[in-house]
Amino acid sequence: MQITHFDRILRRLTTILSVVILTLCLIDLTTGVLLSFYYEPTAGGAYKSLKMIDTQVPYGWLFHKTHDIAGNAVIAVALIQIVVMFLGRQFRKSWLTAWISGILFTLSAIALDWTAMLLDWTQEGYWRFSIELGNIEAIPFIGGQLRDILTGGGAISTITVEHLYALNSYIISPVALILAVVHLSAVLWQEREMYAEELTSKMNESGFDQAPEVSLAES
Repeated sequence: MQITHFDRILRRLTTILSVVILTLCLIDLTTGVLLSFYYEPTAGGAYKSLKMIDTQVPYGWLFHKTHDIAGNAVIAVALIQIVVMFLGRQFRKSWLTAWISGILFTLSAIALDWTAMLLDWTQEGYWRFSIELGNIEAIPFIGGQLRDILTGGGAISTITVEHLYALNSYIISPVALILAVVHLSAVLWQEREMYAEELTSKMNESGFDQAPEVSLAES
């Protein structure tokens, strides 16, 4: 398959977006750790602690806002990158690791956003999560069990906030970071591989693969 200039642009854009994804992921995790020093994962206490962070902790409002923006931005960038990889025809077998890690990271970023919807304990987050619980409970066979795991077996309460906080902070976040690193490494490796193939093809077309002709002078 002949590589066009447009393909090269998309290939480089894929690498740039991978760097942006890892950067946003690190910002999101770093600000999340800073917020966790003051955040109280309880019903009622969650809202009060975030309010205190915004108003009393030095630069707390900045860390809180940055955390929210980075979390939303990383989802958008990850989705854009998947489209760019598809348009760049980067779906051959050697891109398997990049494809799988990219898709899994996107899903983990969405999961982070989903598990965070109740962590601020606002009315909007509460009712959104209530609707989501209804959808989960409608899943055949395992819906009821999943709902009990998330809520702790009862109504939405402090146990629910604690479970979502644990999923968000201790399980999904480390997985997302690992996937972001794996994805960037895979993209860089594949870009290097494709560049080497392109260089070899150009050398072959230029005749560098042919041995120079040697003429022997007759004695």
